Amino acid sequence: MSVQTAGSTSGVTSGFSGAPESTGIQKQGNVASFASNAESSYGIDTYGNKYEVPDLVMKDILKAIPSKCFERSAVKSMYYVVRDVFFVVLFGYLANNYICMLPNSFLRTAAWTGYIIMQGFLLTGIWVIAHECGHQAFSESGMINDTVGWILHSYLMVPYFSWKYSHGQHHKATGHMSRDTVFVPKRKEDFMRDRGIHDVEDIVGDSPLYSLYSLVAQQLGGWVMYLCTNVTGQKYPEKSYWGMCHFNPSSVLFEKRQYNHILLSDLGLVIQLGVLYQWYKTFGGFNVLVNWFLPYLLVNHWLVFITFLQHYDPSLPHYEAEQWSFARGAACTIDREFGFVGKYLFHDIIETHVLHHFCSKIPHYNAREASAAIKKVLGKAYKHTDENMWVSLWKSYRWCQFVEGEDGVLMYRNFNGNGVKPRMD
Repeated sequence: MSVQTAGSTSGVTSGFSGAPESTGIQKQGNVASFASNAESSYGIDTYGNKYEVPDLVMKDILKAIPSKCFERSAVKSMYYVVRDVFFVVLFGYLANNYICMLPNSFLRTAAWTGYIIMQGFLLTGIWVIAHECGHQAFSESGMINDTVGWILHSYLMVPYFSWKYSHGQHHKATGHMSRDTVFVPKRKEDFMRDRGIHDVEDIVGDSPLYSLYSLVAQQLGGWVMYLCTNVTGQKYPEKSYWGMCHFNPSSVLFEKRQYNHILLSDLGLVIQLGVLYQWYKTFGGFNVLVNWFLPYLLVNHWLVFITFLQHYDPSLPHYEAEQWSFARGAACTIDREFGFVGKYLFHDIIETHVLHHFCSKIPHYNAREASAAIKKVLGKAYKHTDENMWVSLWKSYRWCQFVEGEDGVLMYRNFNGNGVKPRMD
C-alpha cells in the first residue's frame, strides 16, 4: 500500500493544509510547492508525518483543466443511464427465468446471491448518475438534470432534492469543522463524552470485535440514519431527530424557499412505495426481495463505503474557520482505486473524487482527464492511495476516531494505539 501525493513514489506521504505564501509555501510556476519554515501552519497526521498547509488558488486549478472536460452532454449522459438500466433488466430477466431451472438448492442460492450482488453494483452506478444530476453535471439543462435525478433517486428511495441541497452544502464547506454537513469528525472531548469517558485513565481501546460490530452497523444502516437523523452531520442540540430529518420540509437543513422541493422529494418516495406495493401484490414477496430490497441494501452499503473512505483517512486534515478555504477543503479528500467495479460500474466516483470536489459539474466521462490535469497543479496536496479498499475501511475505522490539533489544523487520532497517540491533557 502507498498513500501518495503527485510526484511522490512510495511510502506514506503527509497531506498539506493551507497557509499564505509568507509562511513558507512558495509558488513555482502554477504549482503549489511546500517549503519548510518554522512559522508555517501544519499538523502531524496519524502516521506521524508533517502535514503542511497548501497555498491553492482555484483559478489556477480550474485553468489547468481542458475546456472540453467541462462539456455536459445530455445524450452521452443518457447513454450511461440506458446502459445501466439495460443490464439491470437483462440480468433480472435471466435470473427470474432461469435460476429456477438449476438442479439443486445450493446452486440456486449461489446464483441468487451472485445476481443480488451484481444488481447492487449496477444500481449503485445508477445512484451515482443521479448524484451527477444533483450537481447539474448530467446536462446543460437544469430541468433535464432534476427530472432524471428525481426519477432515478426516487426508485432507490433517496429524497432527490433534499439530499441535493444538503449535499451541496457539504461541497461548499468540505473539511470545515463547523460548517461541513456530513462526515464531520468528532473532537476528542466529544468522542470521550459520547463513550461515557470522563477521565483519560478510563480510556481503553475498542476491541476489534466491537469495531467490527460498529462497522457493520454503519455500512448497513448509516445511509438511512443520515437521511433520518443527520448522523455524522452538524449537531443541533435544540432540534429533535425530526427537526434534522431529510424528509421534513421544515428541517433545519433546508431554507424556506426549498420547502416545496422537499415535498416533491417526499412525493417521489411515496410513489415508489406504491410501486413496490403493486410489485408485491403482483409478483410476491420473494420477487421484491431479490430484485429490489436486497440490492437496495447493498446500494446503501456501497454509498457509505465509498463516501466514508473519501473523507476518512489517517493522512487527511480538517480545519477550523481561520485556516479553511474552499480549495483547502476540496483537497481534504482522497482518491482510491476499486478496479473494474470503480471504473466501469461506479463511474469513477472513487477514482476521481478529489477532482469532483474542485469542480462538481464535470461529468464522470470527462473526470479522468480533468483529474490528471489538476494533479499537476495540486502537486503534493493531491492525495491518492492504491491500498486495498477493504483494508482501508478497517484501518480508517480503527485509526480515525476523532480529531485534534493546534492553529486550526486538526488531524485524526485514536485510543486504539494506532499511529500518533492523542494528547492526554
